[in-house]
Amino acid sequence: MNVLPQNLQSLEESRRIQLLVNSMTDYAIYMLDADGRVASWNTGAEHCTGYSSEEILGRHLSTFYTPEDCLAGVPEKPLQTAEREGHFEAEGWRIKKDGSRFWAYEVIDPIYDEFGYLLGYAKVTRDITDRVAARDALRASESRFRLFMQSVVDYAIFMLDREGYVANWNTGAQRIKGYNEQEIVGSHFSRFYTEEDQKRREPDRALRTALTEGKYETEGWRVRKDGSHFWAHVVIDPVYDDDGELIGYAKITRDISERRTAEETLQQTREFLFQSQKMEAVGQITGGIAHDFNNLLTIVVNSLDVLSRKPLEERERKLLENARIAAERGAKLTYQLLAFSRRQKLNPEIYQINEVISGFDSVLRGACGANISLELQFSPDLEATKIDAPQFEAALLNLVVNARDAMPEGGAIRIATANIECDGFSSCTASPLEPGRYVAVTVADSGKGIPPELQKRIFEPFFTTKEVGKGTGLGLSQVYGFVTQSGGSIEIVRSNSSGTSLRLYLPVSSEESVDLQEDAEVDAECAGGTVLVVEDEEDVRESTVATFEAMGWKVLTAGGAEAAVKVLQDTADIDVLFADIMMRGGSNGFWLVEKTRELRPGIKILLTSGSVLQEAEALDGMLFLPKPYRSEDLARKLRNLDSSR
Repeated sequence: MNVLPQNLQSLEESRRIQLLVNSMTDYAIYMLDADGRVASWNTGAEHCTGYSSEEILGRHLSTFYTPEDCLAGVPEKPLQTAEREGHFEAEGWRIKKDGSRFWAYEVIDPIYDEFGYLLGYAKVTRDITDRVAARDALRASESRFRLFMQSVVDYAIFMLDREGYVANWNTGAQRIKGYNEQEIVGSHFSRFYTEEDQKRREPDRALRTALTEGKYETEGWRVRKDGSHFWAHVVIDPVYDDDGELIGYAKITRDISERRTAEETLQQTREFLFQSQKMEAVGQITGGIAHDFNNLLTIVVNSLDVLSRKPLEERERKLLENARIAAERGAKLTYQLLAFSRRQKLNPEIYQINEVISGFDSVLRGACGANISLELQFSPDLEATKIDAPQFEAALLNLVVNARDAMPEGGAIRIATANIECDGFSSCTASPLEPGRYVAVTVADSGKGIPPELQKRIFEPFFTTKEVGKGTGLGLSQVYGFVTQSGGSIEIVRSNSSGTSLRLYLPVSSEESVDLQEDAEVDAECAGGTVLVVEDEEDVRESTVATFEAMGWKVLTAGGAEAAVKVLQDTADIDVLFADIMMRGGSNGFWLVEKTRELRPGIKILLTSGSVLQEAEALDGMLFLPKPYRSEDLARKLRNLDSSR
């Protein structure tokens, strides 16, 4: 058992208490009489206020209060409260002897004698200026931080507790997510995730990752209060206290939807540029080979025409006809290939669509493949329409190929025609449709359909849903360009899991349609005369000579433009110049035309080329026959030479 040392034990209790009080230098402990005057004074009081006991004993409590507090009657209130309630406790500014101020924490208790009479008050005061300064600095720091947090409107910055429930909320979070603080604090942060992410327990994974790796950062779709989605950049960091215990998570979210859209636009632009460059390369390659390819076809077609004039057995004639048809199909394929890489001027004529489709049937069935059936449903009373037949065939082929690609496992394609009366432009069509009568051509498949969000974009140039390298995105845009240029439109009639139906609208024409089976036996009308054939390809030149001779013409030849000029200078009797435009060497067909007009202005001129699109603009009204051509095509052009002069 501990006991007081002998020298303290010998002291009276009151003396011991006095010593105890005087030894407490950090606290001002003193007594006030019933009127509030200082009755005792300890060392701590002297240290705290600067007054010695001789200077302060007998002075009123108000000595330590500020002038403004004195004017307000504040010094009397502590004593009244202590007497009334038995205790008074407060903080406030107090005055030292030198006039300086300090922030004091004080406690006042009333003192009663054994009879219950008030003798005075016990007062304890402590200078807590440093502690208050630190507390105020902390409060100011917290206030500034709160102000900073609430001033940030582009970022959602908030805390989560250890379980992921929202603990606070800033202005940026409200602006981005739509919830105010009262609506969201206490809710689990998983409500910001999509249903798919919630099912995958993505919110739990985010907290686990932040805890185990020290940080979680990602981008993804998040959900606003109104249910709309935005693309967010998210960072989650764990927060620990001074003892290293996890107290929650700091979460920062930013809406980067605009940035993502800009990145997607940039990517689309890059893809568009790549597609444009690719198509430009295709166009250049196609233009380069078109002349040579059509020259080869010209040899085939002309040779077949010459052979067909001789007596043949039925089987031989049938073989020749099949070969001729195949050569013409080859010419059309070249024409269609060129149309993909350059703008093509339409040459519309009046046609019966049923006949055009029937004549193109074998190509369409070949494009379908073995595991897809093709059904044709023609309206028997279909009206005529004015179209560029090769361009229509190309458009129809594009639709069939797209339908085929939508059915990799096989299926069925149906092409149907019908007459349709339109009383106003349709909001369903890709372009306005004026009131009137139209021929409708519907291509329907049994494929997987086109998603609704993509249906408005399928006619955009270079837009494709196919894998990279499996589609140029020009197919449907070519269809759109052709049909709108023809005065019609196109629409998606149906597209769902059971398939897609697209319908072309082509204006009805009252003019007489072209007979696709026309047999042009016109050789006799064009027989006679002398023609100068200028062609740098020997095989083509020979087949052309044979064609002219079979039609009864006398033929002179030249292997180039310069050689042709010499023939013109040396030969007087020449009626027609038939020259290829593209020839090897320094001079082409246009140069030859100029020299011919200088030397022999009376000669009729007919030009030809295998590169129709490249040379069309430079013709400037001159009569032109594209390769490959049949003898009846050549004869028709020769008959028209007079009218073209």
